[in-house]
Amino acid sequence: MNLPPQSNLTDKKYSELLNLLSDVGVDLKDIEEEFVRGGGRGGQKINKTSNTVQLKHVPTGTIVKYQKHRERSMNRILALRELLNKLNPHSKEDQRLEKIRKQKKRRKRRSSLISNE
Repeated sequence: MNLPPQSNLTDKKYSELLNLLSDVGVDLKDIEEEFVRGGGRGGQKINKTSNTVQLKHVPTGTIVKYQKHRERSMNRILALRELLNKLNPHSKEDQRLEKIRKQKKRRKRRSSLISNE
């Protein structure tokens, strides 16, 4: 895998990505990159183009799929950041907090759906 272009990131965020890459000690050659078709909301553009990024860290077998934006380049950068955060041993607390945030968001969405009925 080659390093994604800086196109949509500020210099600060791009340098943070490079620092995280060196801190974790991951070699880009150990990451397999694949583009697959997306799904879900977003209309015809999402369903016809292969802009969902799937990264796999071969030594650990960790897989990350990312499809938040329509742009493939932005999805590549954010998928790489998410993969590095998963591989970073210091971010276990961050992962725990992120899991709690997602659970709260899911609960809030469910409660709003129930109250609308």
